[in-house]
Amino acid sequence: MTPDPIFHITSDAEWQVAQAFRQYRPKRFAEEGFIHCSYKHQLKSVADRLFKGCSDLVLLEIDRTRLSCPIVDENLEGGATLFPHVYGALPVAAVSAAHPFPCEEDGTFACRMI
Repeated sequence: MTPDPIFHITSDAEWQVAQAFRQYRPKRFAEEGFIHCSYKHQLKSVADRLFKGCSDLVLLEIDRTRLSCPIVDENLEGGATLFPHVYGALPVAAVSAAHPFPCEEDGTFACRMI
């Protein structure tokens, strides 16, 4: 059985650069050493908290079986909710879908496409 996908929210501009280089590294990757991701049930709360009002976003749907780097479920802020963190650059080939992810009129996110 294929594991459930994980998701990462990024800007359309960053995703365009990743496609040109065939791998994705967010702006803070060098500083943090991992890529913040979410499970499907966490998307709305993460998007509303961190990206409220942003309309130029892309939601990357990541096939975990296409990654060779570790994925660690953890909460580095001390909370009980665990989030998947990808400890390596994300190959574009591991992204099974890139969904346009604009906010709603009120600035929140609906997460209808998944």
